[in-house]
Amino acid sequence: MKAKKTFSLGLILIISLLFLSWPGREPAASSAPDDRLDGCTVIMVGKKASTDGSVMTTHTCDCGTCDWTWRYVPAADHPPGSTRKIYHINQFGTVPPEQGLKWDVLEKDFTGLEIPQVPHTHGYLHGAFGYMNDMQVAIGESTIGCRKKLENPTPTAKFDITMLTLIAMERANTAREAIKIMGELAEKYGYGYTDTGEMLAVADPNEVWVFEIMPVGPLWTPESGKPGAVWCAQRVPDDHVSVCPNESRIGEIDLKNPDYFMASPNVISFAIEQGLYDPKSGQPFNWKKAYSPTEGSAVSTGGSRVRLWRFFDLVAPSKKFSPETPNMDLPFSVKPDRPLSVDDVMQLTRDKCEGTVFDPARGLQGGPFANPNFLPYGFELEGKRYALPRVIGVNRAEYVTVTQSRGWLPNPIGGIVWLAWGAQDTSCFLPLYIGITEIPRSFQIGDHWVFSRESARWAFDYVDFHTQILYSYAIQDVREAQKRWEKSAVDRTPVIDQTALALYKKSPEEARRFLTDYCLSNANQVIQAWWKLGDDLLVKYNKLWIYDAKTRRRLPLRFPDWYLKLLVEYNKLQPLTAEKEE
Repeated sequence: MKAKKTFSLGLILIISLLFLSWPGREPAASSAPDDRLDGCTVIMVGKKASTDGSVMTTHTCDCGTCDWTWRYVPAADHPPGSTRKIYHINQFGTVPPEQGLKWDVLEKDFTGLEIPQVPHTHGYLHGAFGYMNDMQVAIGESTIGCRKKLENPTPTAKFDITMLTLIAMERANTAREAIKIMGELAEKYGYGYTDTGEMLAVADPNEVWVFEIMPVGPLWTPESGKPGAVWCAQRVPDDHVSVCPNESRIGEIDLKNPDYFMASPNVISFAIEQGLYDPKSGQPFNWKKAYSPTEGSAVSTGGSRVRLWRFFDLVAPSKKFSPETPNMDLPFSVKPDRPLSVDDVMQLTRDKCEGTVFDPARGLQGGPFANPNFLPYGFELEGKRYALPRVIGVNRAEYVTVTQSRGWLPNPIGGIVWLAWGAQDTSCFLPLYIGITEIPRSFQIGDHWVFSRESARWAFDYVDFHTQILYSYAIQDVREAQKRWEKSAVDRTPVIDQTALALYKKSPEEARRFLTDYCLSNANQVIQAWWKLGDDLLVKYNKLWIYDAKTRRRLPLRFPDWYLKLLVEYNKLQPLTAEKEE
């Protein structure tokens, strides 16, 4: 009796999910125990841990409702005495299309603060955050939270994380400079308002750092003379890789070793003041334990905190990290079993814990067509709460970035931002060399609530939507398209590099024009290919059949046996009996 009840509930769940669990659908009021569902995953690769010597960072902008538009800001020179206005920029905020683009209506959120402008500001690419400037300084972001009493939601804090990254893009020549610029501005003018604890991967062609910053409470004022933020940074060893899955990653620090650690002057004293660290305890100061502790492991949280273990298990399986190890006890970084290529990193951003007990497509959860996106959130049932795996590749991403900073090439050629619109599993990474002078108009527009064929993002959502209902079938078509367009772009990179380098030696401007033409042409071709792919998926799987365009035949879907057995059980179906011949 108990088994039959389980089967029945399972089948009801499958049927409900087939029709109700679509991308963009609002989750139920209840949520999983993990309070950072809409977070972002950041991967970092040191130059000696990559196959080609590039330093890499990633960012999965896992919001689901955030503004996804991008902008290219050209380099500029500024006269003496100029000032730079500082705006409050809510990373989660959106603007209805009829009101204009988010980045064109910033004036209404002016903080009242203007800081001295520098003589020259770098050109850079940015979306929700600054991603790379023309010095190959690159950034990836992940929200890590902080202790409640440290939050500062007041407008007294003039800087949020987006504004800090934009200033870093404009002014920094190296990763270390970017960290110091952001840290000093936050200390002087205050940090917080719309943001709490944040982590940034900050990279250049030589190094990649983990930079973490926290507010210092709602009572802070500039007149106090105290820092308006507390921050810490740790360098990832050159032959190591690291990850931040919405959890503070910096543990014990050694400020006597400036080659690997930097921090605000109040990093320890503020923790003591707030009762977050007792120097008399005999224990060394631990940044994450003081400011943003995380409880649990992959196993104990039901997979809601599986990303940290999963990443280390993927890149260094020989270490045999246990999923039962508390996340706070896992290492800051690790030397991978083999160097990672840019393609490896792209695939890591798509990982869904396939083949493990945390695979969201396994059994009932994935439905009859093994869809890992069917039930993206935990749920509450009969007064009990249940967690579900929160994997690296979730289908609520606004976009995903992979940055490459490559020191053996001139900056305009060495820096690449690989951008994939929407969910990783159904999208395609597009190269944007930092030497380009414009981006497609379709990158700069779009909104979650207004469908538009003029917006690049909607082309990828169009494919994603048509993939969900028959995932195990349609994802094969998507992967073929990724091989054709994404893999070919990766393989083509050395040729583009050499062509651009030859032009650069003659004329840097000619090289920039070549890179711009290449990136725009490739992007537009991929976008058109994805619109067509969406059309093809609609035709091929129309009415839940398979329409073969080559043979002009309609074929039935093959449902898995386990699903059919549940159907027989739940609906009490009886097998047909053979008719007797007269």
